[in-house]
This record gives sequence, structure tokens and C-alpha cells, in this order.
Amino acid sequence: MAENGQANNQAPQEDIGHLVQVRRDKLAELQAAGRDPFQIVKYDQTHHSEEIRANADRLETVMKTDENGKNIIPAWDEIPEEKRVSIAGRMMSKRVMGKASFCHVQDLEGRMQCYVTRDELGEEAYAAFKKMDIGDIVGVRGFVFRTKTGELSIHATELTLLSKSLQPLPEKFHGLTDTELRYRQRYVDLIMNADSREVFRKRSRILAEIRNFLAGRDFMEVETPILVSNPGGAAARPFATHYNALDEDVKLRISLELYLKRLIVGGLERVYEIGRVFRNEGVDTRHNPEFTLMELYQAYTDYEGMMELTESMFRHLAEKVLGTTKFTYQGVELDFGKPFARVTMTECIKQYTGIDFDIVASDEEAKALAKERGVEFEERHKKGDIVNLFFEEFCEKHLVQPTFVMDHPIEISPLTKKRPDDPSKVERFELFINTWEMCNAYSELNDPIDQRERFAAQEAAAAAGDEEAEHTDEDFLNALSVGMPPTGGIGYGIDRLVMLLTDAQSIRDVLFFPTLKSLG
Repeated sequence: MAENGQANNQAPQEDIGHLVQVRRDKLAELQAAGRDPFQIVKYDQTHHSEEIRANADRLETVMKTDENGKNIIPAWDEIPEEKRVSIAGRMMSKRVMGKASFCHVQDLEGRMQCYVTRDELGEEAYAAFKKMDIGDIVGVRGFVFRTKTGELSIHATELTLLSKSLQPLPEKFHGLTDTELRYRQRYVDLIMNADSREVFRKRSRILAEIRNFLAGRDFMEVETPILVSNPGGAAARPFATHYNALDEDVKLRISLELYLKRLIVGGLERVYEIGRVFRNEGVDTRHNPEFTLMELYQAYTDYEGMMELTESMFRHLAEKVLGTTKFTYQGVELDFGKPFARVTMTECIKQYTGIDFDIVASDEEAKALAKERGVEFEERHKKGDIVNLFFEEFCEKHLVQPTFVMDHPIEISPLTKKRPDDPSKVERFELFINTWEMCNAYSELNDPIDQRERFAAQEAAAAAGDEEAEHTDEDFLNALSVGMPPTGGIGYGIDRLVMLLTDAQSIRDVLFFPTLKSLG
């Protein structure tokens, strides 16, 4: 009977229980014999699987043969020190053929075939190997050679059980296919699915390359508070908790912005943070309430500077992580090599609806247009809110290739500098790729008097029922009063960026542990 893990939901529960008991019995037998694998505290791992493949010419031991063409196995002390290898990982397959067997060991980098013989290990050790289970963690010492079929393998001279797997893995030919269980049991998903492992390796690479890129531009990585009394910097509902030591209600941050700007005031000039933020909102393929955000702020530049930085960074990431600036996401070809398109929000709306909001004079006229086009709005909304609703309804779905959408209405941008030529708009852009908003950037508002007025407008919106409105942050206003230089700032949703560069269909595929409803 195949060992099907509970995670695969393919074996009856009583069969699972029987398989678990068999493994527990094996563990008890080992412990009674004084060979408890859980008492092993370390193992000398000298190589990984792909490292061995990459250095096969240097590591491989070419077997000599006797007069009958049979391989002559060299003694261990005949193997040069530099050709001896020791790997460790999870046993993913085992094929026993009398006195000789094959198994595959999976480590961080991949799988390596191991050749195990009774003559080399000895009777007792070989018998112990035969009792090992798929999923057990083992260490294999030996030398590298090629089998008759040409497969690079390790000829085991010693095999050590390092940890006993008491829970059977999913059946090898089907893997872990239940999507919900893949997210709930990510540890099993990572064992069974090479594609998942590759996604998270790329995620790590993306983060490393972001840091490399910003280091090349003299940015300083910093950390700011997660628990705050007044969350700001985004339109979102926060999570609330209680700080027992201070006997105060606090919120989990929804953004990184206001504390990073305080550091610009302090003279640090170029700062960024990559960190978790928390927004009390729904869950879908592109949203998780707990997600990774990267925000950066650069003194003495504006949103034009942020556009240059963003385009350069996205191109850099594609080149370094994918090896090309042209790639596909879910069958759609995207090109990061071409200059990113630029369009104002009102130009984009005019392109797809024919309506020119630049000549719409009043809130009432904007609401009439919304009613005419079937765009839902709230009575408290002003013209700028209606403009944004039109953009979301009619434009976003067309923005597939990288496009900077610039010059947003002031009503939806409380932390952004006004355009000198049109105070109803601000110097802000969002980058859209594959119809998704990928980042949000401003020429940062540094006028404390104007900022107080913007906060007042947000307080009025909150009083009118806007649960996502910002609230006045007196300490931030005090920081602006000390003086903040002209500054450009931007925020990137890291998880959505990883989705794009790994061709992942859902945000849950790029989060090790996505938010899920509790069982039971």
C-alpha cells in the first residue's frame, strides 16, 4: 500500500493511522537499541546536490574495472580528501534490490541519487537502511561517481538517520495537489513541490536585488514602529490591539510613510524600509491583510525622480532575477525593456470614456456624470473622488504594459504636493502593470500648514463615515514644522511584485503563510 499523507487527503484515516503507528514502532525500536535519531545534534554536511553537479568534473571518482568489467570499489582511504562528499536531506524515494539499493535525497538545492550497498555499509547498517521510510532525514557520506546509465550519484560509504519522519508524505506521483492544504501545510508543499520552492527562492532573490539596487544609490535601510497610536500614510482600516504595559489601545501600522518622513526631517536624506503592514480588509487573489511593503524616501527630488528610480529598479529586477526584460505573466507578454508609458489620470479617463474631467467645473456636475455612466458613489464624495472612481471603473483594466498614471486629484492624496499649475491635482503617480497597481509615489507634501488643512479634511471625511480616512498626527506635523526638504517618496507592494516575476496566480502562492480562516 502506498504511503499517502494526510495532507494529500487520498488515504482513509484508518490507513493513515496505521502508517503512523508503523513509523512510531520503528522509532521505539531504534530508541530501545540506543539509536534514537532525535538525540543526534549535528551532522557534517560538506556539499549540496547542485553544488556537486556544478563541480562534477572535479568531484567525480572514475571507477576502475576488473577483468570482467566489474567496478572496483576504492577503499575510503584511497579517495582523495577533496573528492569526499557528505550531503544531508530528506529521503524522497527508495528502491531496494537485494544487496544493492538506490535512494534519492532532497536537500536545499535539489535531489541527488545515492547508491547504497550491503558490502559497503555492512550487514547491520544496510538492514537499518532498509527499514528507513520515505520522508526520513538522512546524512550520506561517500564519493561521487556515474552509474552505468550515466547518472551522477553518490556511492554511500556511510548512511546516518538524522531525524525520523512520523507522518507519511503525500503519494509521490500526485504530490500535494489540494490548494487549501498547500497553504495550510506549507512545509509539506515545499517538500513535495519544486515549483513552490522555486517561487520562494526567487522571492528571496528579488528582495536581495532590491537591496543591492538601493545600496547602489546610497539608500539606508531602516526600521520603524509596527505598533502605533495613530496609523497613517494610507487609506485603510487598521487592526487594533491593547498594550498591557502602557494600558493603551494601539494599532498595527498600515503604512511606513510617516515615520520614514520623520527620518528625512532628521537629515538622513535617503531611507527605505521593507516590512510587514496590516490592513483590516478582505482577502482575494491580490490582497492579504498582512503583507510586505517597501517604502523609500529621497530628499531633494520629486515624483519625476521616483519615476526614473522605479523604472530603473523594475528593469534591474527583471534582468537579475529572470535574465530578461521581456517575460510572460499568465500568458500575457510584458516588456520592461521599453520606456514605461506616462499618462495623466484625466487623460486616461478621456481616452476610455470620452469624458474630459479637466473641464468639469463642480462636484454636482461630476456626480451627474457618474449617475449617467452607472458609477456608484457616496454623497460625501467630491469631484476628485468621482474622477478616481471613473479611473478604477473604466481605465485600470486596459493598463497591461508598464504605465505611470500621474497627477491624481487632491481629494484622494492628503500627503502630496499640489501641482503649481493646477491646485486641484497633486504630483502623484501610480504604476500599473497587468492591470494591477504596483506602486504609489508622490512629491511629498512638506508644508506643515497645508498638511494640517489636509488632515482636517480627512477628519471631516471620517466624521462623514469614511472608515479609511486618516487622522491628524500632531507629532508628524511638528516634524514638518522643524523642516523637511523637498522629497520624493514611493511605496511598493512586494508580494504583488513577486507574483508578477514568478508567474504566480495568487498572492497566497508567494506568501509562506497566507492568512486563512481558522479550522474548527
